[in-house]
Amino acid sequence: MTDPAPIVVGSATTVELRAGVSTSKRWMELLAAIGETRSISAAARAVHLSYKAAWDAVDAMNNLADAPLVARTKGGKGGGGTVLTARGQQLVATFRAVEAENQRFLSMMNARIESGGGHKQQDLTILGRLTMMTSARNHFSGTVVAIKAGAVNDEVELELSGGDRIAATVTHESAENLGLKLGSPAVALVKASWVIVATESGDGPHLKLSARNQLRGTVRQITPGAVNTEVVIALGGGNSVAAIITNTSAQELALVAGMPATAIFKASSVILGVSL
Repeated sequence: MTDPAPIVVGSATTVELRAGVSTSKRWMELLAAIGETRSISAAARAVHLSYKAAWDAVDAMNNLADAPLVARTKGGKGGGGTVLTARGQQLVATFRAVEAENQRFLSMMNARIESGGGHKQQDLTILGRLTMMTSARNHFSGTVVAIKAGAVNDEVELELSGGDRIAATVTHESAENLGLKLGSPAVALVKASWVIVATESGDGPHLKLSARNQLRGTVRQITPGAVNTEVVIALGGGNSVAAIITNTSAQELALVAGMPATAIFKASSVILGVSL
């Protein structure tokens, strides 16, 4: 198994004033592209903006600057075009100087991180996960410990830090696109509304369920709402799983903090993701 590529710290340069962001890298790239191509349409394509969005940005920059940054040239033998003014060229040069200094700092910092050992790389991995924003209430980080390939779907098992395992059913194509393999890290997402809460009953036989994931833990928090109740179940290793159930269900289960409970959800309800 090959070692994963090292994680490096990067940044996008912006110039900020007390009132907020004054200019961004994308605007400066647009100005630079105008200087190189002398065409607003070509410059817009180069920075992946629409023609209108590019002109809107140019108008905004011209209004904000102390002198015009972009000028339209009249048509002639070679046709009209769009050029940077001397002020625009100066502004781009200043931004490039700031960007170069920022890159020098990043190179030095990444070199220090690389010499600091594996724990710093692991810390950067965790920081990268914390930037992920999704609508799913439950985020689990784990390691792929089993892959059962099928003709259409694959079953993938992740082992969490506390020892619990989560099974996910994904298409074979998705598993390949994600590059999933034994030992590789992955993230599992599960919406709270997809989680069923079960408690142990002293009377009657225990039910056998077809749901692949049954995580046993302890009720840590109960938050009633107007219609639904959020239940958080603490798992091993500091992990937890949240479920949204009806208020009626919460009352019938007689949920109280500290009681044993099981979070149940199907393998098909799990979405897998990996870091780029």
